[in-house]
Amino acid sequence: MAADNTTAWDEFAERYQRQAQITTATAHYGPDIPTEAELRLLGDLKGRRVLELGCGAAQSSIAFARSGATAIGVDVSAAQLEHGRRLAEQAEVRVELRQGDMADLAFLRADSIDLAFSSYAFQYVEDLNRVFRQVHRVLRVGAPLVFSLPHPAYSVLGEQSGIPPRVERSYFDRSPERYEWDGVTFTAHHHTFADLYMGLSRSSYRVDLVLEPEPIAGAPRSWFWNEAMEWVPRTLIVRARKEGN
Repeated sequence: MAADNTTAWDEFAERYQRQAQITTATAHYGPDIPTEAELRLLGDLKGRRVLELGCGAAQSSIAFARSGATAIGVDVSAAQLEHGRRLAEQAEVRVELRQGDMADLAFLRADSIDLAFSSYAFQYVEDLNRVFRQVHRVLRVGAPLVFSLPHPAYSVLGEQSGIPPRVERSYFDRSPERYEWDGVTFTAHHHTFADLYMGLSRSSYRVDLVLEPEPIAGAPRSWFWNEAMEWVPRTLIVRARKEGN
């Protein structure tokens, strides 16, 4: 993750956590869509070693620990991790939290992780294939990498383009996108569906599930809600399993 995003998240962490109100009861995949409690993509976590990449304030890692997993969270933002430590203390669970890049996993042995998970963090990574390779090293053979990120189709829409939404960026434009969130500037990276699939395939994963969840009908809308989400999927979820070494 770029240094400017690290600074941005340190500055924005308190406001984000106050507004987002992310649950620690179950893993979350993105705004206004079902959680792991409904989707059930991860299986029984009791006794498993789970790595969360870009964990933020570690709400999902805390949920994993509550389910009996040994939870490890990695994030670049010291402010986010500090918030996560407070949440883990309140939940009375132990979560190992480490500050660092998502691809810097030298502290983990090869073939030692039963599940790798990431929610809405991969858009901040330019070289996502490097992350895939490093996660592949630490996963056990057959173990899944489950991640969500902004849907590549949604990423081309303008947030203020009205209904119906209007395309304001080329799907094939992979140049970094700088955007402002409540006065704080972040840098995001657009990954096409083909980029994601080929990156996983070349890193020796087998994709076994792809989801494009619809917004939860009739549910109260979150801080992140935009009416374009009724027209184009906001979130892409992928599950891929490690094949061989």
